[in-house]
Amino acid sequence: MNASELHSKQIKEHAKRLGFLSCGISKAGFLEDEAPRLEQWLAQGHHGSMTYMERNFDKRLDPTKLVPGAKSVVSLLYNYYPSAKQSDKEAPKLSKYAYGKDYHFVVKEKLKELMHSIEEEIGEVSGRAFVDSAPVLDKAWAAKGGLGWLGKHTNLISKKTGSFFFIAELIIDLPLEADTPVTDHCGSCTACIDACPTDAIIAPYQVDGSKCISHFTIELKDAIPQEVKGKFDNWAFGCDVCQDVCPWNRFSTPHQEPEFEPSPELMNLTKNDWHEITEVVFNRLFEKSAVQRTQFSGLQRNLQFLK
Repeated sequence: MNASELHSKQIKEHAKRLGFLSCGISKAGFLEDEAPRLEQWLAQGHHGSMTYMERNFDKRLDPTKLVPGAKSVVSLLYNYYPSAKQSDKEAPKLSKYAYGKDYHFVVKEKLKELMHSIEEEIGEVSGRAFVDSAPVLDKAWAAKGGLGWLGKHTNLISKKTGSFFFIAELIIDLPLEADTPVTDHCGSCTACIDACPTDAIIAPYQVDGSKCISHFTIELKDAIPQEVKGKFDNWAFGCDVCQDVCPWNRFSTPHQEPEFEPSPELMNLTKNDWHEITEVVFNRLFEKSAVQRTQFSGLQRNLQFLK
């Protein structure tokens, strides 16, 4: 076993010990296949109000421009599939990833631990850790590293665990043994396309982000357009429809992360409780939650739109 193979094996063992679902490795470099796709997606305005997607185009496609000297992209998956469900079936719905503590904090801590373990065992390694917070095409890198394929809803799907996981990366200056991509297993299934309440999946493997319920309820800062009134399927923050109907998510198993456990109070909010929520209650329930991203005023707007 050569040095790059040994180091790859050691990193994967540490990732497993820290609770990551899986770990895949790619050689850092220009994402040739992604460049025209990203360019076209932006040109068609499918990023909606997510103007930040227009910035750092070169860095999105080439991690060596983001992390000088980068040799490898270590992609990691972290499970967030919950065992708890909202008790009132008529209550406005919250995307599963936002039930507990904000994943940016939780997964970033794990990445710091992983980086520390790598340096302890291998020696000085330079690089940066990312959790959905920088111009990194995380789904593309995870697919390149063999962790799954991009489904028709453009989310990463793993045959073993479905798609309810966060994707994170270490981009480091250590040469590692690259993994090989896996094949697509969507076949003729169109469950996600058929189920999307706002027809945001405009074709297999193509999503118009500006039509997505997650975009409307989280990213959009203006008023929600009236033409989508009545199409939100009761989602107040985010949307899980395309993942909920995906056959591969029958393999999802509940996460083991205490920080992602939702408070019973949150899970037991009734429809009435949601529509009467005050700023004091909002701040208490969502103090360290990803829901803070939409702020109290944003959540109120979303809830009003559902009425």
